[in-house]
Amino acid sequence: MKLQNKVAVITGASRGIGRESARLFAREGAKLVLASRTKSELDALAKELMDYHDADALAFPCDVTKANEVKALIDKTIETFGRIDILLNAAGVGYLKPITELAVEEFDEMIDVNLKGTFYASKFAAEAMAKQKSGCIINIPGILGKAVMRMSSGYSASKYGVTGLSKAMTQDLMRDGVKITLLHFGGVDTSFWDKITMRVQREKMLTVQQAAEMALLSAVQPSHLVLGELVLQPESHQL
Repeated sequence: MKLQNKVAVITGASRGIGRESARLFAREGAKLVLASRTKSELDALAKELMDYHDADALAFPCDVTKANEVKALIDKTIETFGRIDILLNAAGVGYLKPITELAVEEFDEMIDVNLKGTFYASKFAAEAMAKQKSGCIINIPGILGKAVMRMSSGYSASKYGVTGLSKAMTQDLMRDGVKITLLHFGGVDTSFWDKITMRVQREKMLTVQQAAEMALLSAVQPSHLVLGELVLQPESHQL
């Protein structure tokens, strides 16, 4: 069990990549703190992880756009488990529209969830990790945080921000034993696409299982190694 006695916090844990990653982390023995806005979904996942993996999982409802709630999430983790070894920032939201059609409110929401939410969780987790001189923060800017495409102006703005934030964090934290991983996934078949109007081929996308396996790979690197950046795309969706 590669994550035995490791403590992992996952934002966006109730759905998609976050939920599947929680399952894989639990299988490998991690103690989990599961965060999202929907308590009922978190409770169901925590029960599943206990039933199938005998995992120690704490459900903690949290809105990542609110700094005080994110700080409370990290504080609760330290209070409950004494440390934090892994942070997976999987909470995200997206709208793919031409800039002439993208609403100001939609842009603001992407900045608040994708960029500010990642900043809040990374900052507070990093403070704890720096004190213990170890830790791993895994961020998911996706391929649109590395390359742009039509109708991605607002989304790419938020995700390029995550990329820049993460690379600068690496410089800030490298002497504190804190590792930063960037996962650039291209086209993962999640509920993200349910409300996207542009034509896509979801059957050719990555599965959440494949994406979660890369999150797990990032978390189980030996202490002297770091998986800095990983780009994984379907052959038909390369940018």
